[in-house]
Formats: sequence, C-alpha cells, structure tokens
Amino acid sequence: MEVVHSIKPILAIAVSLLAAGAILGFRDRANLRDSVSLIAAVVKFLIIISMAPIVLGGGTIEITLFEILPGVEFAFRVDALGMVFATISSMLWIAAAVYCIGYMRSLKEHAQTRFFAAFAVSLSAAVGGAFAANLFTLVIFYEVLSLVTYSLVYHRENEDSWHGSRRYLVYLVGASKTFLLAGLALTYQLTGTLDFMPSGLFDGVAASPLLLSVVYFCYLAGFAKAAIMPMHAWLPAAMVAPTPVSALLHAVAVVKMGVFCVLRVVFHVMGVGLMDDLGLGIATAYLVSFTIITASIYALTRDDLKARLAYSTISQLSYIILGAVLLTPTAIVGGVVHIAAHALSKITLFFCAGSIYCASRRKNVSELAGIGRRLPWTMAAFFIASLGMIGVPPTGGFISKWYLVLGSVEAGELVFLAVLLVSTVLNAAYFLPVTYTAFFEKEKTGPVGDGPDKIHPDDIREIPLVTIPLVVTALLSVVLGIFPDYFLTLARGIVP
Repeated sequence: MEVVHSIKPILAIAVSLLAAGAILGFRDRANLRDSVSLIAAVVKFLIIISMAPIVLGGGTIEITLFEILPGVEFAFRVDALGMVFATISSMLWIAAAVYCIGYMRSLKEHAQTRFFAAFAVSLSAAVGGAFAANLFTLVIFYEVLSLVTYSLVYHRENEDSWHGSRRYLVYLVGASKTFLLAGLALTYQLTGTLDFMPSGLFDGVAASPLLLSVVYFCYLAGFAKAAIMPMHAWLPAAMVAPTPVSALLHAVAVVKMGVFCVLRVVFHVMGVGLMDDLGLGIATAYLVSFTIITASIYALTRDDLKARLAYSTISQLSYIILGAVLLTPTAIVGGVVHIAAHALSKITLFFCAGSIYCASRRKNVSELAGIGRRLPWTMAAFFIASLGMIGVPPTGGFISKWYLVLGSVEAGELVFLAVLLVSTVLNAAYFLPVTYTAFFEKEKTGPVGDGPDKIHPDDIREIPLVTIPLVVTALLSVVLGIFPDYFLTLARGIVP
C-alpha cells in the first residue's frame, strides 16, 4: 500500500477555519461575507478531490502533528472511508453555501454572520473527523462538531430553540462524556494505542469477550450522532433550527459523522473478524433494524414536513450501519455507498422544505395542496429525492439499497431482507403522498400562516438562490445512480 506524506489533509481542514475568521471580519459587508463562504466551499472541495487519485489507487495520505502520550497522536490519514465522507460533505457544502445565502436573506434572519461562521467551522470539524488517523483525533473533532452546531440549533434564540438545543447538547455531549471516555480508556488500557488498524485495533488482543463487548457498546452509545434508538431524541428536537441547519444536521455533517464513527469502530477498532466471532454484528443488526422500522412508522404519522424528514433520517442512517454490521463484502459496499446516496437525497428534501417555507410560510404536509403548481421546480426536486430515499432507479438510493439487499442474502439473514423491503414500502407511504398532495390536490384559497407571515397563494413563487441548489442536488442524486463508480470504488477499498 502506497503511503504519501502530505499537508493536504490539514489544508482541507484549515480552509473553512480561515473562512470563518474572514466571515467574522466582513460582518458589515454582507456580499463579501457570503462570497467568502462560497469560495471556501469550492476550494475545500478541490483540495479534497485532489487527494482522490491516490486513495482510489489503494494508497493513503498521512501526516502526524504531535504526540500526546505514547501511542496517542494528533494525526491524520486519508483512506477510502474518510474520502467518502469528506467528498460528500465538501461537495454539498458548495450547494449549501448558495442555498443559505438565499434562505437567510429572503427571511431576513438575524445573526447571519454568526450563522455562516459556525457553518464553516462545522465543516472543518466534519473533514477533520473524516481524516482522523486514530480514535483520539476523531473524538476531538466529534466534540468540536457538537459544540459548534449547538449555536446553529439555538440560532433563533427563542424558548423552542432553547429546549431543542439543550436536548441536543445533553444527548450528544452527555453521551460522549459518559460512554466515549470509558471506551477510550478501556481501549488504551487493553492495546496501548488508539490508532486505527486495517484488521481492527483489537485484533490479537488478549481480553475476555465480555469486556470487548462492553467496549464496543460504549462506542455505539457514545457516538449518539448516529441516532440509533434510544439515542435518537436529540435529532427531532433539533428541528427548531433554520432549515439550512437541518440540512447540515441530517445530510452533510452531524449525523454522517455519527455513522462514520460507528463504521470506523466496526472496521478499524473491533475489526470484521472479531465482530463476527463475538456475535456483535448480528446483535447490532437487530438493534438498527428496530430503528429502521420504528422510525419509519413515526415518520408516517408526522404532518410537520421537517419532523417527517427527521424521522426518515433516523431510519435511513441505520441502513448504513446495517450494511456494515452484516459483515459481508456486498453489504459493506451498500452501507458505505448509502452515505452518499442518503446525503444527496436528504439535503434536497430539506432544501425543498426550506424553499416551501420561504415562499409560502407553510410547514405541514396538509397545507401543501396544489403548491406544486406554484413551486414546480421545488416539488419536482422533492419527488426525485423521494425516489432516492425509496430506492427507485435511476437514483443513487437504488444502487445502495440493491447492494444492501444482495448483502443480506449473501449473509444468509433473510430477516434483514424483510426489514429492507418493509421499510421501503414505508418510505413510499410517507414520501409519495407529499408529492401527490402538492400536484394533484385542489389548492386551498386564502392566505396561510399566522399574523404578518400570512401569504396569499398568488404571492407564492420560486426564489432563485434557494431553488437552484435543490435542483442541482436532485440531479446529482440521479447522476450518482447512473455513474456510481467513484463511490463504489472507494467502498470496495474498505472491504477487508
């Protein structure tokens, strides 16, 4: 395996940190401030994608900054799994940067400078986690992401924001302090290092199965951003944030950091062989299957569009983990590719929800009758992204779900095949009625909304800076379904 020593991982992390400083410096010059966010997004993506040829060729890019303790370093390594997460997060930040400008300006939101600065730092934390070479570095960036996004969840500074952000912080920081620290301490005590290993950090370690299982479940509970039930309640509560933040939380950075960390533990801490020997893979598969079905049922009962999307996210995240813990090559590929497929479709859906709110002040599915004739681009993009979530070709969601279905058969676990099929039916049941309501039900007459937010149907129209990004991301979800080779090659590079 080729190992290249380069500062590019640090540059990729630093770009948005520098941008955050510039954004704060240009607080009184809105156009320049917003331009910095977009330029930084493009530069970050270009730096990350420039490292792809080495990783696609089976190599890694490494750099160590300093050592904390013997076997504990602050270091970075760009490998296939990290490249999947970094590519999709940096690519979608470009679309999110444009979308945020249109959204925040159309609603005349307050504290826009703080918003854009925190948004930039959160992407640095996400990429830092993607390129972490060990558990210590990963947990540092995991915690930074929790703290920075807290201000985004609390953005509106009202009572609902306070309650939602408090639950967000208690779950994410509380879980990490309680479980992650225990997992890190036990891991270091048993192995003398926290470095990720291709066959697993615990490979060949003399320890009881019970102790190793305790360590694993400490990590599973500690990485609460993965939203496995019952560690999921923070995610619907965070819907009090502005829609661009919801898109960040549910598609780009926060939840993907959670599942990414779980995948790191499965592949490079525990190792596929040990997971199989201890029966941890099958136990986790049943746990996430419960999450997949239960969250889908919750989504089916929610009239609030963002709440419906939130529970959909909880369900879809567990698809990724299910693919990993089935421990077969095909299932692993499906789980990893679903990181990208879900991100593209889900960010589109949240962008659409924000577009609907900006244009009409409508939040509930029951209020969307006929709105497709007023917002045709938005609702067409919503339909395409819905197909991605359901897994209909030619969207990227079909590719990942196809591999997950084949992987469950390959594992000889038909119960999980049934879970995938049932959840797909539930996906269709809570997504397709939204499109039907928007395009085929009779439009309601009279304004909708409260007080000064009332908007008459005749005044509802597309907002270009909001609509263009969601159309682009919807099309990208189709491009992924037609040309999946980039992410498939990276995913196959992860398989032991």
